[in-house]
Amino acid sequence: MLDLCLLGTGGMMPLPYRRLTALMTRFNGSSLLIDCGEGTQVAIRERGWSFHDIDVVCITHFHGDHISGLPGLLLSMGNAERTEPVTIIGPKGLERTVNALRIIAPELPFEIKFIELTDPISEFNLFGYRIKAIKVNHRVTCYGYSIMIDRAGKFDPEKAAANNVPMKAWSRLQKGQDVEIDGITYTQDMILGPERKGLKVTYCTDTRPVSVISEIAEDSDIFICEGMYGEDDKDSQAVEHKHMTFTEAAKLAAEAKPKEMWLTHYSPSLVNPAEYVGKIRKIFPNIIATKDLRSVTLNFSDEE
Repeated sequence: MLDLCLLGTGGMMPLPYRRLTALMTRFNGSSLLIDCGEGTQVAIRERGWSFHDIDVVCITHFHGDHISGLPGLLLSMGNAERTEPVTIIGPKGLERTVNALRIIAPELPFEIKFIELTDPISEFNLFGYRIKAIKVNHRVTCYGYSIMIDRAGKFDPEKAAANNVPMKAWSRLQKGQDVEIDGITYTQDMILGPERKGLKVTYCTDTRPVSVISEIAEDSDIFICEGMYGEDDKDSQAVEHKHMTFTEAAKLAAEAKPKEMWLTHYSPSLVNPAEYVGKIRKIFPNIIATKDLRSVTLNFSDEE
Protein backbone atom coordinates (compact mmCIF):
# COMPACT_ATOMS: atom_id res chain seq x y z
CA MET A 1 0.00 0.00 0.00
CA LEU A 2 0.99 3.61 -0.57
CA ASP A 3 0.19 6.40 1.90
CA LEU A 4 0.09 9.95 0.62
CA CYS A 5 -0.59 13.33 2.13
CA LEU A 6 -0.89 16.65 0.33
CA LEU A 7 0.88 18.70 2.97
CA GLY A 8 -0.07 22.09 1.54
CA THR A 9 -2.16 23.46 -1.30
CA GLY A 10 -1.08 27.10 -1.64
CA GLY A 11 0.84 28.82 -4.38
CA MET A 12 3.05 31.92 -4.25
CA MET A 13 2.77 32.60 -0.51
CA PRO A 14 1.63 30.73 2.60
CA LEU A 15 -1.62 31.80 4.22
CA PRO A 16 -2.91 31.20 7.77
CA TYR A 17 -5.16 28.43 6.46
CA ARG A 18 -3.09 27.22 3.51
CA ARG A 19 0.55 26.14 3.45
CA LEU A 20 2.64 25.96 0.30
CA THR A 21 2.26 22.98 -1.97
CA ALA A 22 4.12 19.78 -1.08
CA LEU A 23 3.31 16.09 -1.30
CA MET A 24 4.64 13.28 0.88
CA THR A 25 4.30 9.55 0.23
CA ARG A 26 5.22 6.50 2.31
CA PHE A 27 5.85 3.01 0.99
CA ASN A 28 7.47 0.03 2.63
CA GLY A 29 9.28 2.13 5.25
CA SER A 30 10.56 4.73 2.79
CA SER A 31 9.18 8.26 2.43
CA LEU A 32 9.32 10.52 -0.62
CA LEU A 33 8.68 14.25 -0.76
CA ILE A 34 7.79 16.36 -3.79
CA ASP A 35 8.62 20.04 -3.24
CA CYS A 36 9.35 21.66 0.09
CA GLY A 37 8.01 25.16 0.53
CA GLU A 38 7.52 27.13 3.72
CA GLY A 39 5.45 25.23 6.27
CA THR A 40 6.29 21.74 5.01
CA GLN A 41 7.94 20.70 8.28
CA VAL A 42 4.98 21.87 10.34
CA ALA A 43 2.56 20.01 8.08
CA ILE A 44 4.57 16.78 8.38
CA ARG A 45 4.46 17.10 12.16
CA GLU A 46 0.77 17.93 12.15
CA ARG A 47 0.10 14.83 10.06
CA GLY A 48 2.04 12.78 12.61
CA TRP A 49 4.64 11.54 10.13
CA SER A 50 8.43 11.48 10.51
CA PHE A 51 11.27 13.38 8.83
CA HIS A 52 13.68 10.54 9.50
CA ASP A 53 12.54 8.19 6.73
CA ILE A 54 12.54 10.69 3.84
CA ASP A 55 14.85 8.99 1.35
CA VAL A 56 13.98 10.97 -1.80
CA VAL A 57 13.09 14.63 -2.40
CA CYS A 58 11.83 15.60 -5.86
CA ILE A 59 11.93 19.32 -6.69
CA THR A 60 9.72 20.59 -9.51
CA HIS A 61 11.55 23.91 -9.96
CA PHE A 62 13.53 26.57 -8.14
CA HIS A 63 10.89 29.14 -7.22
CA GLY A 64 10.87 29.94 -3.51
CA ASP A 65 7.38 28.62 -2.81
CA HIS A 66 8.57 25.15 -3.85
CA ILE A 67 12.04 24.91 -2.30
CA SER A 68 12.53 27.50 0.45
CA GLY A 69 11.65 25.03 3.22
CA LEU A 70 14.37 22.57 2.22
CA PRO A 71 17.33 23.73 4.37
CA GLY A 72 15.22 23.67 7.53
CA LEU A 73 13.89 20.23 6.66
CA LEU A 74 17.41 18.88 6.09
CA LEU A 75 18.44 20.24 9.51
CA SER A 76 15.44 18.55 11.13
CA MET A 77 16.29 15.27 9.41
CA GLY A 78 19.80 15.56 10.84
CA ASN A 79 18.41 16.30 14.28
CA ALA A 80 16.27 13.17 13.90
CA GLU A 81 19.57 11.26 13.81
CA ARG A 82 19.39 10.28 10.18
CA THR A 83 22.72 9.07 8.80
CA GLU A 84 21.69 7.33 5.55
CA PRO A 85 22.13 9.29 2.29
CA VAL A 86 19.24 11.37 0.92
CA THR A 87 18.65 11.59 -2.83
CA ILE A 88 17.40 14.91 -4.24
CA ILE A 89 16.08 15.05 -7.82
CA GLY A 90 15.46 18.27 -9.73
CA PRO A 91 16.27 20.43 -12.77
CA LYS A 92 19.77 21.23 -13.96
CA GLY A 93 21.48 23.48 -11.40
CA LEU A 94 20.01 21.51 -8.50
CA GLU A 95 23.27 20.88 -6.66
CA ARG A 96 24.33 24.53 -6.91
CA THR A 97 20.91 25.74 -5.74
CA VAL A 98 20.64 23.35 -2.79
CA ASN A 99 24.19 24.05 -1.68
CA ALA A 100 23.45 27.79 -1.76
CA LEU A 101 20.43 27.21 0.48
CA ARG A 102 22.58 25.07 2.74
CA ILE A 103 24.65 28.03 3.83
CA ILE A 104 22.38 27.91 6.88
CA ALA A 105 22.70 24.11 7.12
CA PRO A 106 26.35 23.46 6.27
CA GLU A 107 26.90 20.35 8.38
CA LEU A 108 24.64 17.35 8.10
CA PRO A 109 25.19 13.80 9.38
CA PHE A 110 24.18 12.31 6.03
CA GLU A 111 25.30 12.53 2.42
CA ILE A 112 23.14 14.23 -0.21
CA LYS A 113 23.09 12.56 -3.62
CA PHE A 114 21.97 14.79 -6.48
CA ILE A 115 20.22 13.73 -9.68
CA GLU A 116 19.98 16.65 -12.11
CA LEU A 117 17.36 16.40 -14.84
CA THR A 118 18.39 17.49 -18.32
CA ASP A 119 16.25 15.36 -20.63
CA PRO A 120 12.55 15.99 -21.37
CA ILE A 121 11.70 12.60 -19.84
CA SER A 122 13.73 10.67 -17.25
CA GLU A 123 13.03 7.60 -15.15
CA PHE A 124 14.58 6.24 -11.95
CA ASN A 125 14.08 3.31 -9.58
CA LEU A 126 14.73 4.25 -5.96
CA PHE A 127 13.60 2.64 -2.69
CA GLY A 128 10.79 0.70 -4.33
CA TYR A 129 9.49 3.76 -6.23
CA ARG A 130 9.63 4.06 -10.01
CA ILE A 131 9.88 7.81 -10.57
CA LYS A 132 9.18 9.36 -13.96
CA ALA A 133 10.00 13.04 -14.50
CA ILE A 134 8.67 15.10 -17.41
CA LYS A 135 9.58 18.61 -18.45
CA VAL A 136 6.59 20.96 -18.49
CA ASN A 137 6.05 24.59 -19.51
CA HIS A 138 6.65 27.23 -16.84
CA ARG A 139 8.62 30.49 -16.74
CA VAL A 140 11.65 28.55 -15.50
CA THR A 141 12.65 24.93 -16.09
CA CYS A 142 10.07 22.80 -14.32
CA TYR A 143 9.26 19.09 -14.06
CA GLY A 144 6.21 17.04 -13.17
CA TYR A 145 6.51 13.61 -11.58
CA SER A 146 4.74 10.26 -11.64
CA ILE A 147 5.41 8.01 -8.67
CA MET A 148 4.71 4.35 -9.43
CA ILE A 149 4.78 1.21 -7.32
CA ASP A 150 5.16 -1.72 -9.70
CA ARG A 151 3.90 -5.14 -8.70
CA ALA A 152 5.32 -8.45 -9.83
CA GLY A 153 3.10 -11.35 -10.83
CA LYS A 154 1.97 -14.06 -8.45
CA PHE A 155 4.14 -17.07 -7.77
CA ASP A 156 3.20 -19.85 -10.20
CA PRO A 157 4.38 -23.27 -8.94
CA GLU A 158 3.45 -24.93 -12.24
CA LYS A 159 5.64 -22.47 -14.13
CA ALA A 160 8.47 -23.04 -11.65
CA ALA A 161 8.17 -26.81 -12.15
CA ALA A 162 8.05 -26.45 -15.94
CA ASN A 163 11.29 -24.43 -15.79
CA ASN A 164 12.90 -26.98 -13.41
CA VAL A 165 13.51 -24.33 -10.76
CA PRO A 166 14.62 -25.96 -7.46
CA MET A 167 12.38 -25.26 -4.48
CA LYS A 168 15.32 -23.89 -2.48
CA ALA A 169 15.56 -21.01 -4.98
CA TRP A 170 11.90 -19.99 -4.84
CA SER A 171 12.08 -17.66 -1.83
CA ARG A 172 15.02 -15.60 -3.09
CA LEU A 173 13.59 -15.42 -6.60
CA GLN A 174 10.33 -14.01 -5.26
CA LYS A 175 12.38 -11.25 -3.62
CA GLY A 176 13.82 -10.32 -7.02
CA GLN A 177 17.21 -11.98 -6.60
CA ASP A 178 18.75 -14.11 -9.35
CA VAL A 179 19.94 -17.47 -8.04
CA GLU A 180 22.74 -19.66 -9.39
CA ILE A 181 22.73 -23.37 -8.53
CA ASP A 182 25.07 -25.93 -10.07
CA GLY A 183 26.10 -23.50 -12.79
CA ILE A 184 22.50 -22.68 -13.80
CA THR A 185 21.10 -19.16 -13.26
CA TYR A 186 17.43 -18.89 -12.32
CA THR A 187 15.52 -15.62 -12.69
CA GLN A 188 12.26 -14.26 -11.30
CA ASP A 189 10.41 -14.53 -14.60
CA MET A 190 10.84 -18.33 -14.43
CA ILE A 191 8.49 -18.62 -11.45
CA LEU A 192 6.07 -15.69 -11.67
CA GLY A 193 2.93 -15.05 -13.67
CA PRO A 194 2.22 -11.78 -15.53
CA GLU A 195 2.75 -8.46 -13.75
CA ARG A 196 -0.19 -7.21 -11.70
CA LYS A 197 -1.54 -3.67 -11.65
CA GLY A 198 0.51 -1.44 -9.40
CA LEU A 199 -0.12 2.03 -7.97
CA LYS A 200 0.44 5.41 -9.61
CA VAL A 201 0.29 9.01 -8.42
CA THR A 202 1.06 11.93 -10.74
CA TYR A 203 1.96 15.39 -9.44
CA CYS A 204 2.20 18.37 -11.76
CA THR A 205 2.21 22.04 -10.90
CA ASP A 206 3.39 25.42 -12.22
CA THR A 207 2.86 24.89 -15.93
CA ARG A 208 0.66 25.62 -18.87
CA PRO A 209 -1.33 22.58 -20.08
CA VAL A 210 0.82 20.47 -22.40
CA SER A 211 0.02 17.07 -23.87
CA VAL A 212 2.87 15.29 -22.09
CA ILE A 213 1.08 15.91 -18.78
CA SER A 214 -2.01 13.92 -19.74
CA GLU A 215 0.28 11.23 -21.16
CA ILE A 216 2.24 10.80 -17.93
CA ALA A 217 -0.93 11.01 -15.82
CA GLU A 218 -2.76 8.35 -17.84
CA ASP A 219 -4.52 5.80 -15.61
CA SER A 220 -3.15 7.33 -12.41
CA ASP A 221 -4.90 6.41 -9.20
CA ILE A 222 -4.61 10.07 -8.25
CA PHE A 223 -3.63 12.96 -10.54
CA ILE A 224 -2.60 15.97 -8.44
CA CYS A 225 -2.60 19.05 -10.64
CA GLU A 226 -2.33 22.77 -10.15
CA GLY A 227 -5.49 24.82 -10.33
CA MET A 228 -4.09 28.29 -9.85
CA TYR A 229 -7.25 30.06 -10.95
CA GLY A 230 -10.88 29.02 -10.64
CA GLU A 231 -12.51 32.29 -11.66
CA ASP A 232 -13.78 32.83 -15.21
CA ASP A 233 -11.81 36.06 -15.76
CA LYS A 234 -8.33 34.69 -15.01
CA ASP A 235 -7.49 33.09 -18.37
CA SER A 236 -5.13 35.86 -19.45
CA GLN A 237 -3.29 35.77 -16.11
CA ALA A 238 -2.85 32.01 -16.42
CA VAL A 239 -1.27 32.46 -19.85
CA GLU A 240 0.91 35.38 -18.74
CA HIS A 241 2.28 33.65 -15.63
CA LYS A 242 2.32 30.16 -17.18
CA HIS A 243 -0.08 28.55 -14.77
CA MET A 244 -3.37 26.69 -15.24
CA THR A 245 -7.05 27.34 -14.67
CA PHE A 246 -9.44 24.79 -13.18
CA THR A 247 -10.94 24.24 -16.64
CA GLU A 248 -7.56 23.52 -18.21
CA ALA A 249 -6.70 21.05 -15.44
CA ALA A 250 -10.04 19.28 -15.90
CA LYS A 251 -9.42 18.90 -19.63
CA LEU A 252 -6.08 17.22 -18.91
CA ALA A 253 -7.85 14.84 -16.53
CA ALA A 254 -10.48 14.04 -19.17
CA GLU A 255 -7.64 12.97 -21.47
CA ALA A 256 -5.62 11.09 -18.82
CA LYS A 257 -8.59 9.31 -17.21
CA PRO A 258 -7.21 8.97 -13.66
CA LYS A 259 -9.43 7.52 -10.96
CA GLU A 260 -9.40 10.89 -9.21
CA MET A 261 -8.03 14.40 -9.69
CA TRP A 262 -6.91 16.60 -6.79
CA LEU A 263 -6.54 20.32 -7.49
CA THR A 264 -3.81 22.20 -5.64
CA HIS A 265 -1.46 25.24 -5.81
CA TYR A 266 -4.21 27.85 -5.53
CA SER A 267 -3.66 31.56 -6.03
CA PRO A 268 -3.79 33.51 -2.74
CA SER A 269 -6.77 35.38 -4.21
CA LEU A 270 -8.75 32.12 -4.53
CA VAL A 271 -10.41 32.02 -1.13
CA ASN A 272 -12.82 29.11 -1.64
CA PRO A 273 -11.65 26.77 -4.42
CA ALA A 274 -14.56 24.35 -3.89
CA GLU A 275 -16.92 27.08 -5.11
CA TYR A 276 -15.61 26.68 -8.67
CA VAL A 277 -15.47 22.89 -8.96
CA GLY A 278 -19.09 22.26 -9.96
CA LYS A 279 -18.75 23.65 -13.48
CA ILE A 280 -15.60 21.65 -14.31
CA ARG A 281 -17.09 18.35 -13.16
CA LYS A 282 -18.97 18.43 -16.45
CA ILE A 283 -15.55 17.99 -18.09
CA PHE A 284 -14.22 15.41 -15.62
CA PRO A 285 -16.54 14.27 -12.83
CA ASN A 286 -14.15 13.03 -10.15
CA ILE A 287 -12.39 16.26 -9.19
CA ILE A 288 -11.68 17.38 -5.63
CA ALA A 289 -10.62 20.89 -4.60
CA THR A 290 -8.24 19.72 -1.92
CA LYS A 291 -7.36 21.30 1.39
CA ASP A 292 -4.13 21.00 3.34
CA LEU A 293 -3.36 17.57 4.81
CA ARG A 294 -5.72 15.65 2.55
CA SER A 295 -4.54 12.06 2.94
CA VAL A 296 -5.34 8.65 1.51
CA THR A 297 -3.97 5.12 1.55
CA LEU A 298 -3.90 3.43 -1.84
CA ASN A 299 -4.13 -0.36 -1.85
CA PHE A 300 -3.34 -2.77 -4.63
CA SER A 301 -6.50 -3.70 -6.53
CA ASP A 302 -6.81 -7.20 -5.09
CA GLU A 303 -6.36 -5.92 -1.51
CA GLU A 304 -9.05 -3.22 -1.53
